[in-house]
Amino acid sequence: MGKIPFMDLSGCYKEIYDEVLEKIKWMIDHTEFIGGEEVRRFEEEFAQFCRVRYAIGCGNGTDALFLALKAMGIGKGDIVLTVPNTFIATAEAITAAGAQVDFIDIEEDTYTMSPQKLRDYLARCNHPNLIKAIIPVHLYGQMADMDGLMKIAKEYGLKVIEDAAQAHGAAWNSKGPGEYGNAATFSFFPGKNLGAFGDAGTVVTNDPELALKIKKLSNHGRIDKYRHELEGFNSRLDAIQAAVLRVKLKYLSSWTDRRIENAIRYNQLLKEKGVLLPTARVQAKHVYHLYVIRTKNRDRLMVELAAKGISAGIHYPVPLHLQPAYRYLGYREGDFPVAELASKEILSLPMWPEMGDERIQRICREIHG
Repeated sequence: MGKIPFMDLSGCYKEIYDEVLEKIKWMIDHTEFIGGEEVRRFEEEFAQFCRVRYAIGCGNGTDALFLALKAMGIGKGDIVLTVPNTFIATAEAITAAGAQVDFIDIEEDTYTMSPQKLRDYLARCNHPNLIKAIIPVHLYGQMADMDGLMKIAKEYGLKVIEDAAQAHGAAWNSKGPGEYGNAATFSFFPGKNLGAFGDAGTVVTNDPELALKIKKLSNHGRIDKYRHELEGFNSRLDAIQAAVLRVKLKYLSSWTDRRIENAIRYNQLLKEKGVLLPTARVQAKHVYHLYVIRTKNRDRLMVELAAKGISAGIHYPVPLHLQPAYRYLGYREGDFPVAELASKEILSLPMWPEMGDERIQRICREIHG
């Protein structure tokens, strides 16, 4: 069979190749590259997919977070709370908006923001009036405990932005990203469950005023071509990317089903292997952007798999509070013990919809805790 990559996008592209090519050819023939019908229709269709009223396309998932924060008026002097075990984009967006980032430790089983740790932080905080928002990260394809987090956010008057970059189609108690918080943000980076042919992102919300402000901010603060109601930014969803995403969105549910089937097969074959399997809570629909196991022998196992031609990854090996970029916050090792321990033991195994049972069997034969 040869080497097994961590991810292989070619299978899904073969499935939709002709459809995408036809769509791109139409756009070239009609020179429709900025805005237009494809962007408008993708926004409508993705909002419908998410069961929310509005979706606003933008340049990428980082911009989606930034635009949501700016539209909510969050900036200098404000504090926004997120988790330390996420890609740096989550925290970068906070500081880019002018606010200060701070961290809340995670739950041991889902690796998502712990409602209890959030409550503990707020209870002991000596400047609660500065905390304006939380950004729970729906990690690996599973949503955070949004019922618990929303209850606390309402008690303290906090805005909630859901980072759903890895959670396209996920659900918690039958509600998806954007149905809980003030807004949810998505990345369409090519490797995501719904990926573009380059960078792209969106914000979804049920709030009409927020949606309109995000739309203005993403396009130089304007609605009409030369009337700028505020200073904005250039972060529009590229029309060709919107067209590609429209094609792929029709297949997303079936691709998600295959991911879930792959995860079930992994679980069956690994249950006696001495590794900790992913936890999918009963309230959750886990869409398995990543299939993440846990073992104290993580580094050794990763080397052994590589020697057998099997690629694996670590998401994420260094928590943000220990990154050089955030040294200025003054955190030390031991400040977020759950996230830190997980970072030393987690291992992401190959996962994509078309990988098939034969590859999964081969990977699992090589795994020993």
